[in-house]
Amino acid sequence: SGHWDHYKDNMYSTVIDDEEYCIKPMNCPGGVLVYASQPRSYRDLPIRAGEIGTVHRHEMRGALHGLFRVRCFNQDDAHLFVRPDQLTDEIVGVVRLIDSVYQQFGFKYHVELSTRPDDSMGSDEDWEAAENGLKTALAELGMDYELNEGDGAFYGPKIDFHLEDSLGRTWQCGTVQLDFQMPLNFGLEFVDHDGSKKRPIMLHRVCFGSVERFIGILIEHYAGKFPVWLAPTQVKVLCVSEKSRDYAHQVAAQLEEAGIRVAVDDRDAKIGYKIREARSIDRVPYMIVVGEKEAEEGNIAVRDRSNETHPFETADFIAKVCEEIRTRA
Repeated sequence: SGHWDHYKDNMYSTVIDDEEYCIKPMNCPGGVLVYASQPRSYRDLPIRAGEIGTVHRHEMRGALHGLFRVRCFNQDDAHLFVRPDQLTDEIVGVVRLIDSVYQQFGFKYHVELSTRPDDSMGSDEDWEAAENGLKTALAELGMDYELNEGDGAFYGPKIDFHLEDSLGRTWQCGTVQLDFQMPLNFGLEFVDHDGSKKRPIMLHRVCFGSVERFIGILIEHYAGKFPVWLAPTQVKVLCVSEKSRDYAHQVAAQLEEAGIRVAVDDRDAKIGYKIREARSIDRVPYMIVVGEKEAEEGNIAVRDRSNETHPFETADFIAKVCEEIRTRA
């Protein structure tokens, strides 16, 4: 794959019985082996093999930074094997996929096209064809991009997506990388319509990049106040006293049955303390406060992030939250 020659300083290795072993820093060779596991026809292509793959990279201690730069992380990796005539359409499809993911979270982003680095593998012709393939796809999308000379992967050029968070900071996450080299190095082939053997082109793509880094970006972007559809706990039910504890669990059961992620705080603590904790530490979108009055009347008092409290029928509140989840408001 070329990783040993170009990346070994960032790999964890050990010697067992006089043989050198490494923990994988990339998922790409595994995708190659999936393709090579059986003969392929032009009718089989494109093949899109996706995984959540764990990788290990020996980052310098000074470069480590919370969830943003770690030594072990998970990638939403996919490797696409395509015919040359499918290349532009597949790149366009991946870019649209990445755009749809970022739009869902409300992120602004800019795009960079990174070209051949000094320590590259492959011929001038392959690199020119690869760079032109990415430029053609970006032109078809009508997408503006910045040229980042010499910052491509050692095996091919790439399109990088740089997210902008709520504080104006940028983070490189998604990428589409075009690769002629790995199919060549591993001898990958497919049988074309005329019976001749051809070599597929490989595309590497991630949307989130590092799942851990993306979670870190989301926490920073929303300051922990996730929208309802994304929040780990969407509603927290707080009982005022022991007398309303059973009713609090009844309400929570109704929400849970509707598919809402709910937690109950039935501790023997003051309601003001529970509210402050739910608002400032848990940062839940909605708190339901139930006391003896709500238990007797069969309704609920809902407190939102504006700290305003509104009376609700339980069924009406469930419908409201479900609609916010459905529309990802």
